[in-house]
Formats: sequence, C-alpha cells, structure tokens
Amino acid sequence: MPYDLVIRSHSVVTPGGPLAAAVTVREGRIAGVVPYDERPSARAVVDLGEIALLPGLVDTHVHVNEPGRGDWEGFATATEAAAAGGITTLIDMPLNSVPATLDAEALRAKRAAADGHVHVDVGFWGGAVPDNLGRLRELHEAGVFGVKCFLSDSGVPEFPPLSTKELRVALAELAEFGGLLLVHAEDPAELREASGPGYDGFAASRPGTAEWQAVRSVIGAAGGTGGRAHIVHLAASEAAPLIGAARASGVAVSAETCPHYLYFAAEEVPDGATEFKACPPIRSAANREALWRALAGGDIDCVVSDHSPCAPELKKLDAGDFGVAWGGIAGLQMGLSVTWTAAEIRGHTLNDLAAWMAEGPARLAGLQGRGRIEVGARADLVAFDPAATWTVRPEGLRHRHKITPYEGRTLTGRVHATWLAGAMVYSADRGDGAADRPLGRLISRERG
Repeated sequence: MPYDLVIRSHSVVTPGGPLAAAVTVREGRIAGVVPYDERPSARAVVDLGEIALLPGLVDTHVHVNEPGRGDWEGFATATEAAAAGGITTLIDMPLNSVPATLDAEALRAKRAAADGHVHVDVGFWGGAVPDNLGRLRELHEAGVFGVKCFLSDSGVPEFPPLSTKELRVALAELAEFGGLLLVHAEDPAELREASGPGYDGFAASRPGTAEWQAVRSVIGAAGGTGGRAHIVHLAASEAAPLIGAARASGVAVSAETCPHYLYFAAEEVPDGATEFKACPPIRSAANREALWRALAGGDIDCVVSDHSPCAPELKKLDAGDFGVAWGGIAGLQMGLSVTWTAAEIRGHTLNDLAAWMAEGPARLAGLQGRGRIEVGARADLVAFDPAATWTVRPEGLRHRHKITPYEGRTLTGRVHATWLAGAMVYSADRGDGAADRPLGRLISRERG
C-alpha cells in the first residue's frame, strides 16, 4: 500500500543528528525514515531540498485566556499562531480564564470553549491555590497534565499564591499519585512596587534574588516531600545551578526559560515600552549569556513561549507605565525563529533547538510519541528554513492582538509548513494557512 505522505529533506533533524532522508507517514504516524534517494510510493510527496524538517514543537506554557475574559486571546487565534510558528502541541495555563481551571467543572468549561476551534493539539494545566489543596487528585484524574501555583501575587484575584507551608502541602499531595507542580517562583518578600515609565525601575522591583530565594524554597519542599516540581519561565541565571545540583542529588526538579529571556537584554528596553513587560522581567545582557550557558549545560531543560497577550486597553500602552501595565510577552508565532536567531550565532544547532523546544517539553508533560522524528512517533512535523530572514510585522501575526516586542525585528529562520498527524495545517505559500477547518484535538494526560 502507498504511504499517505512522504517528506524528503537533506536535513531531517532526528535524535541521532541530521540526515538526508525521506520520512514516510501512514495513518498519522511516522512509518519510516529512509535514505533521501529512495522513492517510496505515496499519495503525496513533498521535497524540501535544503529546507530542514524538524519535529513539531511542543509549547507547554501558553496563556489562551478563554472563556469569560472578553477581548483577550482565544483558542482559534492562539492555535493559528501556533501552527504558523511550527508548534503542533500546546498546553494552556489555568489562571486567566473565568472560572480559573481549579476543578473538574472549570476544566470541562474550558474544554467546551476550545472544542472544534483548535488548529493544533491542545491540553490543559490545572491550578493549585489555597482553597483547592486536598482536592488536586480530582484535576489529575480529569486529565490535566499537572497543576500550576504562584508563590507571589499572580495579579489574578481568583488565583492567589501558596505560602511556603502550602507549597509543601501541595507537593506532598501530588507525590501520592505522581502529579506535577509547576511553580511561578518569585519570593514575595523580595518584591516591591514599581512605578513610572522606566524599565530599570521595574526590573529592580523584581530582582534576581526573588527568583533565587523562591527556587531554593521549591527545591527544599520537593526534596522533603518527594514531589515533582518544575520552575516556569526562569529568568535569573543564578538560580539555574541550584536546579542542576538539586537534580543531581535526586530531587525531582526541572526548569524552563523563554525566547524573550534568551533574545532581549534589559539594557535595550526603551522606557515606556510596556510590550516588553514580563514577570519575572527580562534581565541584563550578562544574565542572558549565563542563561544560554545553563541551557547548553543542562541545568535548564526546555524553551517555551509563555505567550501571554491581552487587549491593548489592558496593556495600558498609552500610559507607558511599567508599574501599572499588565505583563506578558506575545511571541507564540515567533518563538522558533527568535530562538534560532540567537542560538545560531552562539554555535548551537537545529538538533539543540529540537531538544529544547520539542523533545524537552514533551518529556516534561509526559507526551509519548511527540517531539521526535522516529518510527512510531506522531507525524507532527515542521519544514523550517534556517537561512531565511524575515521582519516581524503586525499584519503577519495570527494571534488576536498584534502587540509584540518583536515588531520590526529581523529574524533568521522561518517556518515553511507545519503538519499535524500528517495533515498540513500551515503553509507559508498560502496566506490563509493550509487547513480548511481546524484539525487539532483536545488531549489529556496519558495514564500510566
């Protein structure tokens, strides 16, 4: 029988390194990886030539903010942007929808809002707050991939932080059934109010010591309870060695960072440019280089977007005030190109990108058969031209509100096409995408 699809490339990025190969696809999965010159029979054949073929990215940190949040991002636009950025699986954060994803009923509401509107596969994190401790198993059994907590004010009234004692309670509870706790790690005792248009003042209000102290608390709680913890959006490089050392000693702790921390430096952020605001903040150029070393050395496990856009009036761009503007970097569609732009000049390879942005996040969430080009894996694939350059323009963005700090930046590397289970869901050659209808599925934690 002919294959459903064959994609040929002189640079197929496999776990063992790049190959000149042909990837054969049948019934949504990779059936084989054969030499480039072979000509297997197929219903459709794509020859990418020098354009690389990567595994579909897995983004485990996306804020979709639906339902009940009015003029914020939604599942249709977020997943269109994901497909255009080479992301084939994303997991949505729990805190910005109303109700927040704190119980099985709220999870059902969010799934109902997403159903039929997703262009890539979508899963969900739950939340851990003081009021639902003791009931986290309910969320786990409902299919969330883990639960997220804050150690400082989240800015969302219905999502209050956990105290140090409550952090240990949550980790002990999750340890009973193998659950995962994602932690926004900033120590509230180290934070202070920021006001005015200056970025320096905002960054100083959330210093690296706040992350360092919080990470130390998480490591202590995970080690003392046997729970599994993951530090989200690590920005302070000095915390990374703590994570690596703890893991080496047997503590179940991991960490991620984000493209904006690897690309930007605080010294270049203009005053009043609140599109750069993120919590924790973008830090110094020296800190950025130390993050790259921690990523290359394995202290940081993966790179995910923390895509967190909102309506312009919530961003308060006119005020230009870092003390009052809502925080969040919009970068879902650009993350692969942004990271490659910064990685290539530091000597990293496409295999490094696949490990950080596909395989690593898939491993974090326990997603079997995703994030790798190998026989038996899902045929979630990305054609990526590592030599192409392009400039970020608002009219080319697919997320709902076209506000991003990457506007006007010229990036290296561009997504040419994206396949989800062997079906093309994005093509740069078609301005309206590639699929006539959303082809994504809602996914749940895989039992066992």
